[in-house]
Amino acid sequence: MKRLFPVRHPDFYRAIPKVELHRHLEGSLRLTTLLEIGRSHGLDVAGTARLRSLVQVGSSEPYTFENFLSKFETLRLFYRSPEVISRVAQEAISDAALDNVRYMELRFTPMALSKAQGFSLAAVMDWVCEGARLAEQATGVKIRLIASVNRHESLEIAEQVVLLAIERQHKGIVGVDLAGNEAHFSGLPFAGLFTDARQSGMHITVHAGEWAGAQNVADAILQLGAERIGHGVRVLEDPYVMGIAREHSTVFEVCITSNYQSGVVQALEEHPLNRMLAAGLKVTLNTDDPCVSQITLGNEYKIACEFLGLSMDALQERILISARAAFLPPDERDALIREIMVQWQTWENGGGTD
Repeated sequence: MKRLFPVRHPDFYRAIPKVELHRHLEGSLRLTTLLEIGRSHGLDVAGTARLRSLVQVGSSEPYTFENFLSKFETLRLFYRSPEVISRVAQEAISDAALDNVRYMELRFTPMALSKAQGFSLAAVMDWVCEGARLAEQATGVKIRLIASVNRHESLEIAEQVVLLAIERQHKGIVGVDLAGNEAHFSGLPFAGLFTDARQSGMHITVHAGEWAGAQNVADAILQLGAERIGHGVRVLEDPYVMGIAREHSTVFEVCITSNYQSGVVQALEEHPLNRMLAAGLKVTLNTDDPCVSQITLGNEYKIACEFLGLSMDALQERILISARAAFLPPDERDALIREIMVQWQTWENGGGTD
């Protein structure tokens, strides 16, 4: 694959002040932690190499959404105790801090966290909230949480999660997300529930236009009230839907490596990031699942710049768009934008753009 820009040291990208809007807790676990949990709880993890093949996408594996999703079948076995759930939340945030992420919205799926031991949805949500609070204090990274529900699960489960999320706004839950297999399950049954969530102060983001076409993006915006779209790269298939996105100032949470590994694009250099920008869409860069994809947000910036030819000015704008799209009150959002601009200038003055 041809690099369009000079190769830079990973520290170059690591030092950039970042904003992350689309990162799943369940895809952010450390491999070392998984091994430790597996051994202490009697799980048959068999060793690092075997575990890696079960929870991370390898270069020799098929890059399909079925294979990508299969990693979570193993990952969901590890949520064995309140301490584990709180710990993995703290470690996900600590890892983001090492990558100079200054603000992150960490989304999590309460149903996935509850299954291994039959924990209540309320309990696992409280454990994640507490882990996030502790990590925010320890790292200085500003954290907000998004509660995610799956299209393939019942509306009753989604109603429980949304109600519990609304009750925990004071604990840092600021939005709800619809995820899961959009190729086989419509998001429309959740429209009324998401309307109620918005009226109760929740923000809305929806996975759409990733494993199914542009119509799902239109439905997410017009029927579900999505302010942001998770992935959304297939919006380019329909100029009318692109117009809807522009009209509503919809923000796209693009995850380059994940789109490649899940088979949405056939090669990294074919990723439609540049075409989305040329179409006037508001695009941000995110990791999706750092553990599964073996990446950091800095890695995603590197790919965008060195393989897709994104300029430093365009990268900065992606970060500022992320800050402007944060699910925060206006005063906190403005403060975040100022912080990113000040840190970017400090980074530049330190030789960051040489």
